[in-house]
Order: sequence, then C-alpha cells, then structure tokens
Amino acid sequence: MKKYFRFEELGTSYRKEFIAGLTTFLSMAYILFVNPSVLSLSDVKDLPDSMRMDQGAVFTATALAAALGSIVMGVLGRYPISLAPGMGLNAFFAYTVVLTMGIPWQTALTGVMISGVIFILLTLTSLREKIINSIPIELKMAVGAGIGLFISFIGMKGAGIIVKDDATFVGLGDLTNPTTLLAIFGIVITIVLMVLRVNAAVFIGMIVTAVAGMAFGLIDTPKAVVSSVPSLDPTFGAAFQNIGDIFTVKMLVVILTFLFVDFFDTAGTMVAVASQAGLMKDNKLPRAGRALLADSSAIVVGAVLGTSSTTAYVESTAGVAAGGRSGFTAIVTAAFFLVALFFSPLLAVVTPAVTAPALITVGALMVSNLGEINWKEFEVAVPAFFTVIMMPLTYSIATGIAVGFIFYPITMLCSKRGKEVHPIMYALCIIFILYFAFLAE
Repeated sequence: MKKYFRFEELGTSYRKEFIAGLTTFLSMAYILFVNPSVLSLSDVKDLPDSMRMDQGAVFTATALAAALGSIVMGVLGRYPISLAPGMGLNAFFAYTVVLTMGIPWQTALTGVMISGVIFILLTLTSLREKIINSIPIELKMAVGAGIGLFISFIGMKGAGIIVKDDATFVGLGDLTNPTTLLAIFGIVITIVLMVLRVNAAVFIGMIVTAVAGMAFGLIDTPKAVVSSVPSLDPTFGAAFQNIGDIFTVKMLVVILTFLFVDFFDTAGTMVAVASQAGLMKDNKLPRAGRALLADSSAIVVGAVLGTSSTTAYVESTAGVAAGGRSGFTAIVTAAFFLVALFFSPLLAVVTPAVTAPALITVGALMVSNLGEINWKEFEVAVPAFFTVIMMPLTYSIATGIAVGFIFYPITMLCSKRGKEVHPIMYALCIIFILYFAFLAE
C-alpha cells in the first residue's frame, strides 16, 4: 500500500495521512447536517411534504456519497482530495429547481444523475478541455461569486436576519429575536475562528451554536447521540422514477447548470489542492482524467442514493496543510464519513440558526472570486455583474448564469470583439434565450 500511494516519494507516512484525513473530515463534516437541512427545505414554512426530501435519508445519502466518492478519488486519482455533496449545488437543487421551478425532487435527482453521466463522457473525450476553454475566466469566477451571495442570502433569510418587507421587498429582521441572536452569535464565532485560521472552523462554529442554543432552551436537546443508520428507502433509486420528464428546455438548463457548476468547481478545487500539496508538474495536473472520472462517478452514485451533486471539496486543503500528500488521506476521510452514519440523532439540533453561520461563511469565501474579474473592461464586467447580482435577486442560480451568458456575446460583439467569443458561447446564448421564452409560457 505504501508503494501504491508513493509514501516514500511524497515524504509521507500512515500517521501523517491519518491526521490529514481526520483534519479534512472535521473541516467538511458540516455538510452532513447542512445538506439534509437544505434539501429538505427546512427553513421554508407551509410547504407540502411531497416537496421536501426526507432528512434522515439525505443524511445517509450524504455520508455514503462522500465516503464512496472519497474512496474512488483516493484509490483511482491518488489525490488527498475528499468529496461530498457540494454547497451551492444543493442550494440550486432545493431553492431553484424544486422550490422556484416547481420540479419534483425526484426529477431533480434525475437531472443530477444525467449531468454526472455527461460529465463522465466529457472526461473520457477531448470535449472537456474545449468546454473549459470556451467559457471566459470572468464568467467562471462570476458564477462562483454569485453562488456565494446566493447561499449567504439563504442563510440570512433562514436565520431571520433578512426578512420580507412589503415596501422594499427585503429588510432587516428583528435582531432581538432569540433565534436570530443565536444565529448572529454563531456567525461571529465562526468568523473569529476563520480569522484565527482554526481548522474545522465552520464545523466548530456549528457545534458551539448548537450547544448555546440548547443551553438557552432555543434548541431541543437530542434524545440520543448514536443510533442505527437512517433508511435510504425514501430517496434510493428515486432518480430513475421520472426519467421521461427530463426532455424539456427547462430541464436541459437545469442539467447544464448542474454540469457547469460542478465542472469548474471540481477543476478549480483540484488545482488548488494539488498546488498546495506540491503535486503539480509543469503547471499540469497529473492523472487529471482519473480524478475527474472519480468526481463524475460520485455524482451518479450520489444521485442514485438520493443527494445533490457530489464534488471535490476545497476544505481538502486543510488536510494538505496537516501533511496529507497521497490518496490515502481521502480514504481516511471516507472512513470517518462511514462512522458518522451512526450519529444521525444530531440532525435534531441543526436548525436554520445553526446552519446559517456555515452558509454565510462559505458564501463569503466564494465571493472572493470577484477579485479575479477585470472590472475595467465594461464589455466583460457587465455580463459578470449580471451573473452575480441576478442569483440572489431572482433566488435562482440558473437565472444568473443564463442572463450573464446571454449578455456576454452581445457586449463582446458590440465592442467588436466577437471573434474572441467561442462558438459554444453563442450556442449557450441561444439555449438560454429559449429557456426564458419557454419559462414565460
């Protein structure tokens, strides 16, 4: 095993890899509780149960998808990169596809599964590079930043920090409300831990917030800590139920959005982690095809189990900082996700006030992408701006991407830079115009 994972060449050991794997797990363990909360739309009141995914089943699907995805990444890609259902992608799934578009969550899972299959096919061909190169860096960065604003808005709304206002659409909530104060306390704690560079700051922030909530009687104390693994029956195989319903322009846009966001999120994460670990060679990522195949396979498996798109986690950099260098780090992380399956009773303490600090903090990290955009070039800045601003304002990641991708060819043509626009971007522009045309019907 040491030889397969090249311990000697990478200067690592079982002890270093174990500590790194544990560090990575603690840094991303928050997704075990945030993902079920998001996919079940727990912060949305007066919603039919048919629109909500079962929290217990999603918890199990999340842990299993993370474990299986991380194992495949560790064994096949041999990178210290762990996988789990992605933040932003889960919000798009729940709040845009299910809540706003009214698409059944079973059909949404089908969309995730199909996007994973397409991802696999793209990974096995040269189309992957062509698509990556066709989309300008400014729009890639804008999508990440827009998603950051969107999930931060969801966190603030769920915590009661931002509320509906008849005069101004949105306004500041009641900051004297005990639950809202609990969320603000959690945000402050999490931010302080992040500034102090504490590993697992987001996870620790959730724990501290939950404990404080129980101490002040704002959150019910769980009846148990350990229990049997929640059943997958409510979600397992649901992705196959409505396959015939995906042949619409609306679902095409949904699938493209799942594919697009995960595509670039994964590529960016892998480059960031590999660079920090010193695994890049000649500015290239060794075994990139295997790593992307591991990621895309995890998407399909996760969808079948019953969760939104599984993707590489940038929190893996925490494990690299702790000494992780090989795929064995990801395998250790996977083992901890399997152990976590028995701690589902803790879901009871994860209220919107507890998840808000995680959503807002992760959102703040994603908004840093704005610094990579050249705002002085108006023809580029405008589509980037619309991509970012339309996501939170329309409560839809897909709408933000669509508007930005429509404006980009237009502004580039008007500035006589139309030849710089890849034909794929023109095709996407037409697809998104059709999307709005059908949406209006």
